[in-house]
This record gives sequence, structure tokens and C-alpha cells, in this order.
Amino acid sequence: MSIRTLLVDDHTMFREALRMMLDKEPEVEVVGELGDGALVQETVARLAPDVVVMDISMPKVNGIEATRALVAQYPQVRVVALSAFNYKKFVLEMMDAGATAYVVKSAAGEQLVSAIKSAAQGKTYLCPETATLLLEASQRNGSRDGKTSDGSKGNAAHHNKRLGRRETEVLRLLAEGKTSPQIGEKMHIAPSTVDVHRRNIMNKLDVHTVAELTKYAIRLGLTSM
Repeated sequence: MSIRTLLVDDHTMFREALRMMLDKEPEVEVVGELGDGALVQETVARLAPDVVVMDISMPKVNGIEATRALVAQYPQVRVVALSAFNYKKFVLEMMDAGATAYVVKSAAGEQLVSAIKSAAQGKTYLCPETATLLLEASQRNGSRDGKTSDGSKGNAAHHNKRLGRRETEVLRLLAEGKTSPQIGEKMHIAPSTVDVHRRNIMNKLDVHTVAELTKYAIRLGLTSM
């Protein structure tokens, strides 16, 4: 059964290019297009999409406002955020508004289909550029927090436990919704080794599920962009 998808972007040519790309995917069915965030809710009511691909920068109602209103009224609909900008502020605001995935437009050709499929399953998805941005920001903030920590066991202490290069790569792939065997194949290590890395990451960050892990990466570092 194909994933019913609504495209929302005020750039007509870009939207048409996305539609042409997605029309080649047997698992995705584009049921409609919009160029205005103000019309999202009534269009969703009419077309009943599973996933809405939402541009952030639009006139009248931007993607953040449109996502917040849409998810409040139709919580079953998943939103894939699409932006020309890989700014942490945009990522955090879209995720807080209720988006399930975030893809930069420069990577849309490679990443958008994966994001739509993950979102349809209720999985959080970040394109590699965005995952890397957030992880680097979290590690910078972790280093700062560690300097001001009094040594007590709290978030600052956990932030200061920097992840190694392989742990960072595993966390990035987990945030993309990859399984242990998929990560193992990509990194040329055994799935059991991936599981060890995942346990170590969770222990360092004091989180207990992959969903928490992904949300942790997204929400860290709110004070700077």
C-alpha cells in the first residue's frame, strides 16, 4: 500500500521536480500539492495524506506554524520538514512543532524518500547533514557545560562524556532509523558491535530508548545556533 503524500512548497518548479522524483517511487503516491501553508489543514481534510512534506520558509503561514496547527488537529499525519537551510534553530522549532523528519533541500534527491518512509512508520529521521550539525552542537555544548559543572551527577556531567568518532556515526545512523544489521553493514562491523556502541552511547548520555536518544540529539544546545 503506497504512502499518500502531500507536497507543500511555495516554489512551483522545485515542487514539480519533487513530484517527478516521487512519482518514480512505487511506495509513494503524491496526492496533492500546495504553495501556501495557510491551506494545509483544509487540504489534509480533503485528501487524507499519510505524510505532508512541508517547506519551512513560505509566505503568509510558514512551515513551523502550519506544522503546529496541522499536528494539533490531525496527530496521525506525519510531517517531513524540508528546508534550504541547515540551521539548528529551524530543526529544533520544526521538531518541537511536531515534525517527524528533517531534510535539507540540497539532499532531497537522496534523502526525501527515506524520510517519507521513516515518517510513515512513525520513526524520527534526520538527513546526515542535519544529524551531524546537531551532534556537533551537542558535543560543543557538552564541553562548555563540563567546564561549569561542580562535579555533581546531572546533565552537565553526562554532556561532558564526549562520544567517540564511531559512536557519533552510530548515533547518526540510529537517528536516521537504521537497524543494527544495516548500521553494521554500512560501517563494516558486526551487528553485535553496533549494539555495544549503542549501549555505550545510552550510558554516556543517560537515555534508555532510541527515541529518547534521537530526541536528545535534536534538543541539545538550545542556547546557540
